[in-house]
Amino acid sequence: MVHQPDLDRAFAALADGTRRDVLQRLGAGPLPVSELATAAGMTVTGMAKHIHVLEDAGLVATEKIGRTRQCRLGGERLDDVMAWISYYQRLWERRLDGLDAYFTLQKGTDR
Repeated sequence: MVHQPDLDRAFAALADGTRRDVLQRLGAGPLPVSELATAAGMTVTGMAKHIHVLEDAGLVATEKIGRTRQCRLGGERLDDVMAWISYYQRLWERRLDGLDAYFTLQKGTDR
């Protein structure tokens, strides 16, 4: 099962729209922090704070290349998030299937 503090950090990081946008941009490939900042209309320092939260959650990895810091997706935590969501999706689908079967049965006996 997924370690709860890791999952908490991942969901907290995903709660911010700017950070979700960063992940979307990084889906196309690695980018420097400065390019992410420009796209978001913020300073490099402001973007670096968002990157730090994403990195702490394991959603992004960074690497210093020359004078720039390059960011790329760190997909392991997204796998953890997807596993957690999938578990509850299956749970609710089973419950809703049971509810559907109940109402289908009730409809058939009302005749």
